Amino acid sequence: MVLVQILLPLYTNERQLFPDTQYEQVRETLMERFGGVTAYQRSPALGHWKQTEEVTIRDDIVVFEVMLDTLDHAWWHDYREQLRLSFTQDKLIVRALPFELL
Repeated sequence: MVLVQILLPLYTNERQLFPDTQYEQVRETLMERFGGVTAYQRSPALGHWKQTEEVTIRDDIVVFEVMLDTLDHAWWHDYREQLRLSFTQDKLIVRALPFELL
């Protein structure tokens, strides 16, 4: 099985909150396509990354997860690009992790 995680920013580059409707659309898309989704939205995770040696960027993020039997790389590639544009990001992380149910 595969766990797919989507890391989405909470704020625009101008530090304005993205509207709830954008996250609702993500949730609806994942529910419709995969039949279930988990969203970690109440306590945003804090991400830090180095833009340069001197500049560290802080991101507040929300995480969406879906569990899959198989991974459709082409669909996820296209969906990641759609989300990247919708959330006005230079890069957007969508990662797949193999896992085993215990």
